[in-house]
Amino acid sequence: MAGKWSNRTCKGGRTGGDLCGAAPLSDGAFCLWHDPEHAETVAEARKLGGSRRRKEATIGVAYDVQGLGSIAEIRRLVEVAVLDVLSLENTVSRARAIAYLAQIASKLLEVGEHEERLARIEQTLEPRLRVQR
Repeated sequence: MAGKWSNRTCKGGRTGGDLCGAAPLSDGAFCLWHDPEHAETVAEARKLGGSRRRKEATIGVAYDVQGLGSIAEIRRLVEVAVLDVLSLENTVSRARAIAYLAQIASKLLEVGEHEERLARIEQTLEPRLRVQR
């Protein structure tokens, strides 16, 4: 009796002529992407994925949001959110959102200040550390 995980692989082909190699669906010889019975679903998923990437790129450019990899990038996202929330009708939910975004912005400023201070300390100590080495 075979274990829970089998060595079966998809019989579908890749562009270069190699076999797919992915695990097939439990009731067939093909993975989801190569199974002819799921061709329509896969085509729709690919279409949605492409439109999502285009939409993501368009929105990123429109709002000048590059990502979330730095404090500056996160700060920009918070700025966009604040401007959007400020344009809403004055409600309790809006006030809560503004307070929450202000709290996030405050934390970002604190972290940014700590990074700047640490950089200045390292810059000051660098000559001393070189002499000690």
